Amino acid sequence: MRGGLAWVVAIVAGVALVVVVTAVIGTRDDEGEVVTAGEWAQSTCGAVAVWRGEMESIAESAKTSAATGAAGTETGAPSGERRVGAARAGLTRAVRATETLVTAIDNTGIPDTSGGEEAAEQVSSWANGAQNDLEQAEESLEDEPGSLEESIEQSTAAARTIAAVLTSGVQTLADVAVADPELADALRDASTCQQLREERG
Repeated sequence: MRGGLAWVVAIVAGVALVVVVTAVIGTRDDEGEVVTAGEWAQSTCGAVAVWRGEMESIAESAKTSAATGAAGTETGAPSGERRVGAARAGLTRAVRATETLVTAIDNTGIPDTSGGEEAAEQVSSWANGAQNDLEQAEESLEDEPGSLEESIEQSTAAARTIAAVLTSGVQTLADVAVADPELADALRDASTCQQLREERG
């Protein structure tokens, strides 16, 4: 029952995320098309910001669920099972969120700068890599843990994967800005990029 509920939650969260992404970057599909540096920066940072917010929510939910299960559940479920269940549900949501991100990044097009094509490929490669890493982490939780120690190790590994893809996303945008001064200006001025920087503190 818990597995089925996790899928329902993931689907609802996925639909909500698509709605939010659409509200932020619109419904225009510029995949393979050349767009201005400003348009690309606005759409790319918007997609990443929405995704980052969802990932942070997932991480917080998993942390709360694991803490709640530290002493077992009201139904008597072992804390290890609770911990891995929370990690599994979180990764399911994370994979769906990143699938939406990949589509959104592909739809941002190619910025009309000297390094625009390379920049678009670099961000797209990161998004696809993040999806692959999260899917692998999700698959690693298919086997039930044999002990509390193993469940802690599994859930910790899942949290590390989410943290790693978050960090690599921010670094990718920073690398793009360094490699292409025109895009650096656009990434600095776009309102969604400014919001992303503010959220990072």
